[in-house]
Amino acid sequence: MRENKPVEVGVIVLNPDGLIIVRGGGDIATGVVQKFHRCGFKLLVLETGKPTAIRRSVSVCEAVYTGRATVEDICCVLISDISEMNECYDDGNIPLLVDPVGECIKQLKPLAVIDAIIAKRNSGIYMGMAPITIGLGPGFTAGVDVNAVIETKRGHDLGRLILTGSALPDTSIPGEVCGISKERVIHAPASGEVRHIHKIGDVVNNGEIICEIGRNPVSAPFKGLLRGLIHEGLYVPVGMKIADIDPRLDVDWQTISDKARCLGGATLEAYFFLRNFFLPHK
Repeated sequence: MRENKPVEVGVIVLNPDGLIIVRGGGDIATGVVQKFHRCGFKLLVLETGKPTAIRRSVSVCEAVYTGRATVEDICCVLISDISEMNECYDDGNIPLLVDPVGECIKQLKPLAVIDAIIAKRNSGIYMGMAPITIGLGPGFTAGVDVNAVIETKRGHDLGRLILTGSALPDTSIPGEVCGISKERVIHAPASGEVRHIHKIGDVVNNGEIICEIGRNPVSAPFKGLLRGLIHEGLYVPVGMKIADIDPRLDVDWQTISDKARCLGGATLEAYFFLRNFFLPHK
C-alpha cells in the first residue's frame, strides 16, 4: 500500500496530496476544475483581471467580475491573496486568484500546473514549473513544454493524451452543428465597448441585434439560442470573438458541455498517468 507522504524523485519532492493549479477559468477549464474538485483535490484557479470567456454561464472565471461563480456543483470564489485559500477550502469552495503570469506558483509549489486557457499558444507554462505539467490544445509540445498535451479538436482523437509531440493545429473553424459551422461564432465588427442587448439563454432571430460594440450593432446571422456572450463593458478589438449562437433552440446552456466534460476527464487521466509514472506503486 502506498504511503501517504512526500516521495523523492530525483531532486523533486512530490506530495500525493499537493495543490493543483489550473490556469484559466473558461468553459473548458471549468470542466477540468469540476473533475478534479469532485475527486477531492485542492485547486487554485488563476485568471486575468478581465476574462474574455464567451460561455460565461458555465465559466468559473465570472468570479472575477461577481466575486463568486457557481457552475453546477462547484463554487469558485475570488480571493485577493493566497492567504485566503484555506478559508475557501473550509467552506467547500475553490479559490480563484487574478494572477495571469502565475507569480504565485513558485511560492505555492503545486504538484501540478494545468494550462487550460485554450489560447492556442503557450502563455508561459514550462516543464519544471511543477512536477506535473499538462497543456490543453495546440501551442504545447509534450516532452518540451509540458509533460502531456490533451487533444482538444472534436473528432476521433478528442481527449487523447499526447506524450510526445503536439495537438492538431488550430483551424479557427468551429465544429459543425446542424450544418452550421463558422457562422456560429460572432466576431467584433469594430473596436469598442460591449453593450448587451440580449442575454445568454435568449433565442434570437436572424438579423436581430444581440449587442453593440461601440455604436456598431451586432446581428444574429441565423435564428438560434445565444449560448455565449462576452462580458458587458469590456473594450474589445476588431475581430475578437464576442458571441456564440447555437442553432439548436433547446440546447442546455447552463451546464458544462460534453466537450468540456470529455477534456476534464482526459486531463484527470493525464494527471494520474503522470503521477503513477513519478510515484510507482511499491
